[in-house]
Amino acid sequence: MPLSVGDTAPNFTVKDTNGNTVSLSDYAGKTVVLYFYPKDDTPGCTKEACSFRDNYQQYLDKEIPVFGVSLDDETSHQAFTSKFNLPFPLLADIDGTITKAYDVEGEMNGMRYAKRVTYVIGGDGKISQVYTTINTETHATDILTAIGA
Repeated sequence: MPLSVGDTAPNFTVKDTNGNTVSLSDYAGKTVVLYFYPKDDTPGCTKEACSFRDNYQQYLDKEIPVFGVSLDDETSHQAFTSKFNLPFPLLADIDGTITKAYDVEGEMNGMRYAKRVTYVIGGDGKISQVYTTINTETHATDILTAIGA
C-alpha cells in the first residue's frame, strides 16, 4: 500500500535521465511532484509524461520540480525523453530502491515495475497528496488544480 498523506517522504539519491545525481533532500523547502510509472514509451505512461510536458511551464512558474520514476535505466529514459521532448528529469530507479521506499513496487509475470502512483511532497518533507487513481491524459492539470496553481 502506498505511503499516506502526512508521512515523511523517504529521501533518495539516484541518477536522472542525463546521469546527474538527484537527491530529494536537495529540494528541501520546495513542493515536489514525484510520479511513479510502469514503463517508458508505453501508451499510458506516454500520455502521463506528455501531460506533465504540456503543463510543465506552470510547474516551473510555481517553482515545483517534477520527477518521473520508473525501473527503466538511463538509456531508456534518454530515448523516451528525446522521442517526446520531455523537459523534466526521469529518475532511473534500476535497483528499485525508491520504488520500494515509497511502497509502489508491483510484479507481473515475474517482472518488477513501479505502480502508477504520484506523491506531492510539501516543503516540510511530508507527503501532502497521494494519487493512486490517475487519468493519464489530465493528471498534470489535476494536480495543478488540487494545489491551487
